[in-house]
Amino acid sequence: MSAYRQLVDRFNQISAIRGASAMLGWDAETMMPDGAAGVRGEQMAALAGVAHEKITDIALSDLLEEAKSEQLEGWDAANLREMERSYQHANALPNDLVAALTKATSHCTHVWQAARPKDDFESFAKAFEPVLKLVREASVAKSEALGLDPYDAMLDEYDPGMRSTQIDQYFGELQSFLPDFLNEALEHQGQHRQFKPLAGKTPTAAQEKLGRRFMTALGFDFNHGRIDVSAHPFCGGVPGDVRLTTRYNDDAFSQSLYGVLHETGHAMYELGLPEQWRGQPVGQARGMSMHESQSLFLDMQLCRTDEFLNYALPVVREAFGVSGDTWESENFKRSLLKVERGMIRVDADEVTYPLHVMLRYRLEKALLSGDLLIRDMQAAWNDEMKKSIGVAPEGVGNGCMQDIHWPSGAIGYFPTYTIGAMIAAQLFDTLKTQVPTWADDVQKGDFSSVFVWLRENVHHKASLHSTPELITQATGKPLDVEIFKKHLRDRYLSQ
Repeated sequence: MSAYRQLVDRFNQISAIRGASAMLGWDAETMMPDGAAGVRGEQMAALAGVAHEKITDIALSDLLEEAKSEQLEGWDAANLREMERSYQHANALPNDLVAALTKATSHCTHVWQAARPKDDFESFAKAFEPVLKLVREASVAKSEALGLDPYDAMLDEYDPGMRSTQIDQYFGELQSFLPDFLNEALEHQGQHRQFKPLAGKTPTAAQEKLGRRFMTALGFDFNHGRIDVSAHPFCGGVPGDVRLTTRYNDDAFSQSLYGVLHETGHAMYELGLPEQWRGQPVGQARGMSMHESQSLFLDMQLCRTDEFLNYALPVVREAFGVSGDTWESENFKRSLLKVERGMIRVDADEVTYPLHVMLRYRLEKALLSGDLLIRDMQAAWNDEMKKSIGVAPEGVGNGCMQDIHWPSGAIGYFPTYTIGAMIAAQLFDTLKTQVPTWADDVQKGDFSSVFVWLRENVHHKASLHSTPELITQATGKPLDVEIFKKHLRDRYLSQ
């Protein structure tokens, strides 16, 4: 057997182990009894250790070197490239650090789940301290091995090839645009787009049924996935067995519905990856910026268009048994496109959403470098919120403890949301030109033409190309902030 074929077998094994760990993580967020947290942490640490040993042993290193001499082309050559990248990232970390970090993050996320609704920062901080210490150790180790700044070394894990200098450029352009634009959008909304709150209750059972109906319409295959409830909506599992979650609010159904649509975007990407490359690095999604582009393509782009809302409103009325003037078309649309200075990122409109992300980007860089201490997180967060969005939370549950990312050790992830939003806008701008039937199709509840285009240009290509190459191939140009800005102007300043 060639060295490359031996590597293929090895990475299939690694993928299976990591997939089992992903399922344990999903269970921990949805169904695991509270008392099992300690046992689960040990299980996940053990699996992480086994996977790490398989990817870092000397035999794999030798196989990589030997495979480089083989005549590989196309997907195989790209797979070998991604194998080496995975090896470099893993080999930077000692096995005991991987196991310790897995155990610490498992414990911290469990503590966070209980502490957040009680605004219990003290308990969270105690659990987060070892997580942050270990993440810093990992960032330094990766920095030395990869020749990157510590933050860039963490960022590269979530968005291969992305660097903070690029993010600073994108975010600098948005920071110079968004504060004034937010004021303009709010003023325009007050003058031209006032709306009445939607009347009536929306029971959880009806919301759940509605979410499943939209998921089915979009093409989600319930034979290869499911949806449950968690403290923080997410998409997990593995390609072929995708697990979504949401949370419900009987007084604000759109929070759950658009959470479902967002996570369905992630799920459709995973389900659309090339089946013949499952288990291989090249068959994985092309980083979290591209992943977030797929969730935000549905959440913020397609599913807030007039075309989608014309289709969706009768379905929503039927699901909740509601009627009246507040549920008329124009009021319904305005309620779903409202702009406000809110405190919660996952519920934010697309004008303020990047401001939420940029705040977290600044703070997590300071946390990683040690410039921001855990005990000062709440004050720093509130100051940044006041400056960026104009509101400040009274407690930590709606403030610096609202997201699961830092408790789970995911420092370097947050920028991918806004990069993803920019990619989503550019993809949709291109799709509208290349798929002339999209509007008529969507108004009828037919999303097949949209997903044919997405699969051809994004999903089926997996990690064959770099993110910049993938964007350029799909849209004909590199990522362009101006397309995102134009989208916001067209949607929020037009009549």
